[in-house]
Amino acid sequence: MSATSIRGASAIVGVADDASPTGQLELSGRALEASMIEQALSDAGLDIKDVDGVCHAGSSMQLAEYLGVHPRFTDSTMTGGSSFEVHVEHAAAAIAAGLADVVISVYASTPRGDRARAGGGGGRRGGPPPGMGPNPGLEWEMPAGIRLPMGAYALAATRHMAKYGTTAEQLAQVAVSTREWATMNPKARYQDPITIDDVLASPMQTSPLHLLDCCLVTDGAGAFVMTSAERAKSLAKSPAYVLGVGTCHDHSMISQMPDLTTTAGMISGPAAFSMAGIKAGDVDLLMGYDSFTITALLHLEDLGFCAKGEGGPFAEDGKLGPGGSLPMNTNGGGLSYTHPGMYGMFLLVEAVRQLRGECAQRQVPGAEIAVAHGSGGVLSCMSTIVLGTEAALS
Repeated sequence: MSATSIRGASAIVGVADDASPTGQLELSGRALEASMIEQALSDAGLDIKDVDGVCHAGSSMQLAEYLGVHPRFTDSTMTGGSSFEVHVEHAAAAIAAGLADVVISVYASTPRGDRARAGGGGGRRGGPPPGMGPNPGLEWEMPAGIRLPMGAYALAATRHMAKYGTTAEQLAQVAVSTREWATMNPKARYQDPITIDDVLASPMQTSPLHLLDCCLVTDGAGAFVMTSAERAKSLAKSPAYVLGVGTCHDHSMISQMPDLTTTAGMISGPAAFSMAGIKAGDVDLLMGYDSFTITALLHLEDLGFCAKGEGGPFAEDGKLGPGGSLPMNTNGGGLSYTHPGMYGMFLLVEAVRQLRGECAQRQVPGAEIAVAHGSGGVLSCMSTIVLGTEAALS
């Protein structure tokens, strides 16, 4: 299948997400997933009986069984936070090939609520998940004392500072600009403005990353619905056409990352942009995974919005915030909106809503091309999705 057969052949036609200023949601588990799917299908003007494709980063089989769906396309790809961008890529290919007509993907995680329901004790933290067989990270990295996950990102930030002169203030500006967007999102966990000094004064987690350089731990959930471009024309909302897709991963453990200052976005980004027929200057909105401020800064460089090593100066004048030349993470991001563990779903939901013009106070005027760029693992798997309106499709 060629890139031209995928470009514009499918669209995201329904989205839903949920988060709360308290950081907690009432529903959890399958009930929360089902609620998100129902809302996303309703948003599209579709019904569960229309679904013939199911994606889930745990088990698409178990989810389909719960929903009573018998899909002819199924995908349980799990790449951490970028899983849902990968689901879009796979669903776009399946729809273009005629293997599915209506595909859903859903995510729900309630770490904060689970901890409260457990009486504050919370379950296990800080190590690799159990039951996954041989784990090189457990054998070779954890004995060295690395604090996960922030320790891996601190290594990248430290290296970037040493190699390119990036400053803590420049990283802090990413958090400040993201919080500016969050002040306009009534569902955001944190809505009060912050300054660079606030970020630098917040407790150090793993040098050089302060608390406000790090993503939240909150409950959150979301879902999307995809179908063919042809069917999308007759549905309830304006479609967000899938113009370009690209995925690449180059390591699993942070000690095996080829270059701590360069992610696999250097491959996934150009691939997606080339398929879409765009360049960085055409992008109206960047939804870039912001597990940490350094994560977002690396995206700016690797996707070509600035040269390698210039992410710090690029971010420091506020061009990522409201009124800036490159609006990024307009919902408040993983730094201020919500971060239940795998944030990639929320990148897609916000990108679609912005292209539809549904974001009220935080709306980017005239947005026609949006990029959702997911990051999974420890800067491990990058997946880039270019979405566009009808105008961008033509």
